[in-house]
Amino acid sequence: MKPNIKILATGGTIAGRAKISTATTGYTAGAIEIDELLNAVPEIYEIANVTGEQICSIDSKDMTDEIWLKLATRINEIFSRGDVDGIVVTHGTDTLEETAYFLNLTVHGDKPVVLTGAMRPATAISSDGAMNLLNAVRVAANKNSVGKGVLVALNDEINSAREVTKTNTLTVNTFKNFELGLLGYVNAGTPEFYRTSTRRHTSNSEFDVTGLKKLPLVKIIYGHAGDDEIFVDAAINANVDGIIYAGTGNGSIHVNAEKALARATAKNIVVVRSSRVGNGTVIPAEKSYAEKNFLDGDNLSPQKARILLQLALTKTNNLSEIRRMFKQY
Repeated sequence: MKPNIKILATGGTIAGRAKISTATTGYTAGAIEIDELLNAVPEIYEIANVTGEQICSIDSKDMTDEIWLKLATRINEIFSRGDVDGIVVTHGTDTLEETAYFLNLTVHGDKPVVLTGAMRPATAISSDGAMNLLNAVRVAANKNSVGKGVLVALNDEINSAREVTKTNTLTVNTFKNFELGLLGYVNAGTPEFYRTSTRRHTSNSEFDVTGLKKLPLVKIIYGHAGDDEIFVDAAINANVDGIIYAGTGNGSIHVNAEKALARATAKNIVVVRSSRVGNGTVIPAEKSYAEKNFLDGDNLSPQKARILLQLALTKTNNLSEIRRMFKQY
């Protein structure tokens, strides 16, 4: 008996349309609806009973917190019915890793949720979207995907939502996890897993977005040589709930920005140190950081640290509790 797989479409390059077949830029993202995408890959129906649903039709650079909440709520609704074995989300690649991590923390259940996308529009010669979609359904339909958290399947590779990131602006093998490694491959159509992510996720997550209409306001500030107080003060004046500082090296903060961030924590704005480096863990460093109540972002990228802080702030403003969450998720 074939499994039942639901595909939720959000637009992106995988649903992009260009005027000529050689165009890999300058296309319209999200121009193709999910039914047309599915009809272009009839082999999908040999793997599972597949149905599609259009959540939105956007370029993923325009992703919003509101769409995240809608998507997480819809996935939880579908799983609560008990008649779907897995879900695939088609998505633009620009913010795919962020949506995947948000769902990793807000979907409650062990059934597979797999995000996929494409680097070339559907109308392009050698578009990667059709194979990525087919493989994502294969992964979602595979019993070995159960309990592994939200997955990202592109370019014959399977990655964890927490750890994967887009690493190249143009190439089809852009999604990587350099340090910890991918979870597995889709080998000639068969998903094969070699490791799993150990951090809390999905059915083991404490975060619940049921009924939420908006998320706390958290902004990312990028550290650099010659940094100053301008952007931190702007964030304070905008009444943000939290700031992720993407620091140099081990989340290091320019002395000028540190002064402003101290003013932020004095106003009960939560400040988390992350790093712009792309690899490695942010751990305790300068004594002054602890004295000013800056939290450490572990090995999360700034964009994923933002998501975790947003969700943490839906539950608590207690710094010890938020520190625990950054160690567990």
